[in-house]
Amino acid sequence: MSNDGRLHEKEGRQVLVFERKYPFSPEKVFRMITDPDYFTQWYPFATGEMDLSVGGKIKFDDGEGATYEAVITELNPPYSFRFREIDDLLDISIHTTDQGCTLTFSHTFDDRAMAIYIAAGWHRCLDVLGQLIHGRTIEWEDNALELREYYKKRFNKT
Repeated sequence: MSNDGRLHEKEGRQVLVFERKYPFSPEKVFRMITDPDYFTQWYPFATGEMDLSVGGKIKFDDGEGATYEAVITELNPPYSFRFREIDDLLDISIHTTDQGCTLTFSHTFDDRAMAIYIAAGWHRCLDVLGQLIHGRTIEWEDNALELREYYKKRFNKT
């Protein structure tokens, strides 16, 4: 298992899955994922407005005039956080391990042509989430183009 995203098809939709291991408790990792102050630091376009409950809304602003919201469909602290963002499904689950926990992040979407862009984007976001979880200063690495090329090669083999 590595930090790289894997892509597969399920029920006619694309599912991108990342797994990351952390030497911390599920509670700590879950807080970094769901606390609006942290969420806005790693999740694109998040405004910090979040009603953390099933059926609750998460508000987004793309910075170019478009605002939208997601609806939380599952919340089971500290193990799962799922929401629907427009037509996409985001599923974050955390499993306890001997060394801490494993976070599984999956994004279900329709357009396979977008997979390399989505994978590169989430790879970068999850790197920043890892920095937050480890208490490091956030640094957005300038590696989007490299990651797109990497995922283009990786996904064209599937």
